Amino acid sequence: MYITITRQHSDSTYNQSASDFVDYLEKENEGKHPELQEPFFDQYNDRIERDTVVREIDANTSKLKKREPKFYSLTVNPSQRELKALNNDPALLRYYVREMMKDYATAFYRESPVHVDQLKYYAKIEHERTYSGKDWEVQQNRPYAAKIAKLQNDIRKVERGELKGNIAKVEKEIDRLFREMPHKMDGKPVKEGMQKPGDQMHVHIIMSRKDVTNRYSLSPGSSYRESEAPLQGEVRKRGFKRDQFFEGAEKTFDRLFGYDRNYVESYQGRKTLGTNPHQYFAKIAGLPKNEKAVALKLLGKTGIKLPLPPQIPKSKLDLMLKSLKKIKRGIDTARGAGAIEI
Repeated sequence: MYITITRQHSDSTYNQSASDFVDYLEKENEGKHPELQEPFFDQYNDRIERDTVVREIDANTSKLKKREPKFYSLTVNPSQRELKALNNDPALLRYYVREMMKDYATAFYRESPVHVDQLKYYAKIEHERTYSGKDWEVQQNRPYAAKIAKLQNDIRKVERGELKGNIAKVEKEIDRLFREMPHKMDGKPVKEGMQKPGDQMHVHIIMSRKDVTNRYSLSPGSSYRESEAPLQGEVRKRGFKRDQFFEGAEKTFDRLFGYDRNYVESYQGRKTLGTNPHQYFAKIAGLPKNEKAVALKLLGKTGIKLPLPPQIPKSKLDLMLKSLKKIKRGIDTARGAGAIEI
């Protein structure tokens, strides 16, 4: 489960209203019959109109400065394994989001606990994803695509008389590179912008910076981590416990759907990968045989094949760190899972 939190862009080139972001979230509904469209939903309502979302978010900004974010965007990205546990059912995903938002509310560090009913949010399910430059399939295809582009440019130069060469020989080399390109869909190389295959259901959430009363600020931003500060002669609690939220969201999913989460799928695992690769690698090596097999299979889906012996000497650990770092780069959403920005 990859969950990301991003603040509203607030520089002069972006609209202060939530309308642009809401319109972006409506992209999958374009051209569809109303009964086939995915509506916005909140904690208690399954169908909320686009205009209502914009109006409610834009009106809930009391005392916020012009350059302060008026809302935050959360994305909830179940893995293919997790979607299978949901039977790819949108109703179950909505149910999970509503339970997860309780974890979000309790992660705020305040004198009085924050309840989910104090949150003003609107969520929307999407079913499609496109490849980005961070996806390992695109990254692994990129060197081949670059060589092909250069050779195609060479052919044009030969045709214009700017370069001497054997066009047939160059075309043969292009064909070879195309055949060796590791990732294709329907005979075409995987590249940025192509739609991903398989189940891709995920959720976007637009979360008001202010609570439902429009009086209190509830910011999960990185500059508002758990702390205490003097205010009007009193020490006040403030901030957002991100680790608690991300870990709680995972535990909620596992509890609701009986999901057996592998270490490499866990927030703690991804966090360790970013801070202590030695420890991460050693943890995987020490997993029980069945769990280790699942871990390696999941890591293999990132594009890196990394066999692990039952016991790995320290010298081998050092030698294989280079491969581990490739894994770290390959898991493109792992960094975002524990971060405030994507």
